[in-house]
Amino acid sequence: MISTQLPILQIIVPLIAAPICLLLRHAAAAWLFSTVTTAITFIISLALLLQVLEQGTISYALGSWAPPWGIEYVVDHLSAFILVIVAGIGALVMPFARQSVEQEVAEERIYLFYVMYLLCLAGLLGIAITGDAFNLFVFLEISSLSSYVLISFGRDKRALTGAFNYLIMGTIGATFYVVGVGMLYMMTGTLNMADLAERLPDVMHLRVVEAALAFLLVGISLKLALFPLHFWLPNAYAFAPTTVTIFLAATATKVSVYVMIRILYTVFGGDALFETFAIDEALIALGMLSMIAAAVIAIFQDNIKRMLAYSSLSQIGYMILGIGLANVAGLAGGIIHIFNHAIAKAVLFMAVGCVIARVGAISISDLAGLGRQMPITMGAMMVGVLSLIGIPTTVGFVTKWYLIEGSFENGNWMAVIAILLSGLLAIIYSWRIVEAAYFQDAPSGRQEVAEAPMAMQVPMLLLATACIIFGISATWTMDIVLLAAEDLVGTVPSSTIETSGIR
Repeated sequence: MISTQLPILQIIVPLIAAPICLLLRHAAAAWLFSTVTTAITFIISLALLLQVLEQGTISYALGSWAPPWGIEYVVDHLSAFILVIVAGIGALVMPFARQSVEQEVAEERIYLFYVMYLLCLAGLLGIAITGDAFNLFVFLEISSLSSYVLISFGRDKRALTGAFNYLIMGTIGATFYVVGVGMLYMMTGTLNMADLAERLPDVMHLRVVEAALAFLLVGISLKLALFPLHFWLPNAYAFAPTTVTIFLAATATKVSVYVMIRILYTVFGGDALFETFAIDEALIALGMLSMIAAAVIAIFQDNIKRMLAYSSLSQIGYMILGIGLANVAGLAGGIIHIFNHAIAKAVLFMAVGCVIARVGAISISDLAGLGRQMPITMGAMMVGVLSLIGIPTTVGFVTKWYLIEGSFENGNWMAVIAILLSGLLAIIYSWRIVEAAYFQDAPSGRQEVAEAPMAMQVPMLLLATACIIFGISATWTMDIVLLAAEDLVGTVPSSTIETSGIR
């Protein structure tokens, strides 16, 4: 049955589609083919999520090689949730991409853009689904290498610098990660995450394992741009084509947060690890630092892409804080923010893309008067802004509610203060957008500005609507997230379905 092959199809579909897209060598054909491919990928992710909710965790052995000897794909509540986020954003970006990419990428490179896009999508999906620590590294490199190329497609020469800086930092992060995995393999003789979780308690006290954990955490922190290891991200977001910025901001760093959760809670045992080392306290401190420091820096940015990039760094702090709180409410708050921030930031960058399409500039002063000239675009942007602040009835409020609940449960008043303070800082840097769009007159020399094409508006409005729907009816997502958080902290055992690859 095809339903038993969904885990491998989740990766194979975009991975095989990429070289086929290369052979098309035509911009319009490549876009259409990529759009169909990403839609199929999204449908597969939804089917996997429904299967997990109905039947439990899926274990898929590649080539019928039983784990831990062979590579295993594992789809549980958390990985299924991440797959839907990545595949969903990947599919929604495609209708937006056609005209945005035509404007911002050289015509002869457009078909190559979609090749790299599909490879990046396949890599990110692979990271979320694999149950093998080294296989995760392989997918991490697939997504990273294609990301470097995607960023470099920007017409601004500074895109090359941003891509190069990302390449250097990303390579360092990947090296740290693979060194950590090598150390774990040396001490346990396995790369399967579930098998590692069983064998590590016997060697947890050894310095080699401690060093392995340190290498893993530093490498992952570089990949997710955890403050102060964030220097590659602002320029990468600011000078990449807008479609790339949307996709990476909504998926790439979020998948890296997922990797950190998987390593800390699945491989190293979560609470058992935190009782031995004070990693949870370090994560809470770094999360609060990122939340506040990045938000302060965002206040002083004039380039709206850079401002939103620093906003992303601040929002990553919420996710790290949730991981460090190490209770169901806090961890659920961190996980749900992966989803909430993905859709809110995608809305904001899509709105920026619409402005670029019509105005051709991206400084905050260029938004002057657009609240009246582009009411739909600015309205969607306001929904994204309110979500970042955490206003009730938006998805951002759901995140802060659970993080504050987790902080109270943990007895951490400083975390509560940091959450509230970062929200106030978000109001300050977001107000600059509101002021320019609605309270300043359009420049006298600028002609009347029309709304962006419908193909760009529809995905933006769908995501803006999702920010409201999932803010009002949060149980739709929170039911899944709470199951994932409970699984990770060990309060709810989950059944497992075993399937295998085609012989």
